[in-house]
Amino acid sequence: MILDILIAVGWGLLVGGVGTYLTDLSPWYYRELKKPRWQPPDWLFGPVWTLVLTLASLSLFLGLRMAPDAASRSAVIWLFVLNGLAHIAWSPLFFRLRRPDWALYEVALLWLSILAPMLLPSMSGTARLLLVPYLSWVSFAAYLNLTIVRLNRPFGG
Repeated sequence: MILDILIAVGWGLLVGGVGTYLTDLSPWYYRELKKPRWQPPDWLFGPVWTLVLTLASLSLFLGLRMAPDAASRSAVIWLFVLNGLAHIAWSPLFFRLRRPDWALYEVALLWLSILAPMLLPSMSGTARLLLVPYLSWVSFAAYLNLTIVRLNRPFGG
């Protein structure tokens, strides 16, 4: 049980911490990038990401605890590792490389990486439900990303 807690907490801290580190709110973001009026204020993103990643960490913990065998446990771990990588990849594409268009393609992979553990037969209903806010927020973020691409294209030229 202690190992499951360490894995879940470590995953959440790593994904959230690296994602935060790679989010560069530069003058490009504030002054050059057109954003829709309905975009939430910047201060809201941190608390929302903290909440959804905390719930996802709890989902990971429950997925590990409820796994009926080593193969199911391994599947849970690998799907959350893939999700963490997809989560982390979005920020450098959008903020560091200044390519919201590339980030839009990547957010589809992020969305699928959240859905994947929800479809695992070994995941409990509670573990699945804990991922719904994450999937919902990423769905909203994808629409925001799409809107930003439409307001600012072309990129990289």
